[in-house]
Amino acid sequence: DEEITKLIKQWYQRRVRGVAVYGGKGALGSTLVHHFKSKNWWVCSIDLGENSEADVNVVVKGDTLQQQADQVKGDFAKACGEDKVDALFCVAGGWAGGNASNEDFVKNTDLMMKQSIWTSVISANVAAFHLKEGGLLTLTGAVPCLKGTSFMMGYGLAKAAVHQLTKSLAADNNGLPDNTSVQCILPVTLDTPMNRKFMADADFTKWTPLSYVADMFTRWTEDANSRHPNGSLVKIITENSETKEEIVPE
Repeated sequence: DEEITKLIKQWYQRRVRGVAVYGGKGALGSTLVHHFKSKNWWVCSIDLGENSEADVNVVVKGDTLQQQADQVKGDFAKACGEDKVDALFCVAGGWAGGNASNEDFVKNTDLMMKQSIWTSVISANVAAFHLKEGGLLTLTGAVPCLKGTSFMMGYGLAKAAVHQLTKSLAADNNGLPDNTSVQCILPVTLDTPMNRKFMADADFTKWTPLSYVADMFTRWTEDANSRHPNGSLVKIITENSETKEEIVPE
């Protein structure tokens, strides 16, 4: 009886398709939650607030990185039980500018670290224990942060750290499940309502639709052969409303 129960459980776990979206309340995160739910995936949203479309919400609390990590991991474990997810997408983040003499330089840098580095570190930690073997972990970098960003130093610092974390997570002895694929997307500008509000005069034909990212993540999740090499920094470039993926050379 125990053996039959074990086999049924293994069959069920293989049948259940699940993803987690860190930043599931933001513009891109909400698109991902809606997209995967429409395809009958189980979806967990991790964010400061709840996404009503998600099957499960993990609402982030705590003032320190350790506090947030412990709480997210604990609530995620309760939500998933022994099941593991096929993919975890970290699309949390934000933007703030300023150079070294800006009065908000330190404050903005602290915020950027919390929004980009903390969320990426926690995502990696959750993936280490709750991602299926051969699963997918995506982080979010930025094309401008491949070089100096004097007008947005805190943002550049944080995204550069995410790029480095991606490489570390793809190296040997990374602590992730076997055959995990780690990809870091580097958008230029995503076509979000907030970006349209604050950059109303921009050339929208150079902005990447959120639906493109959702379709790309679906492809990577369902077909391991469609993924770029492990540890890739993947530029998402849109020109004349046509979008392509381009790997940053080593």
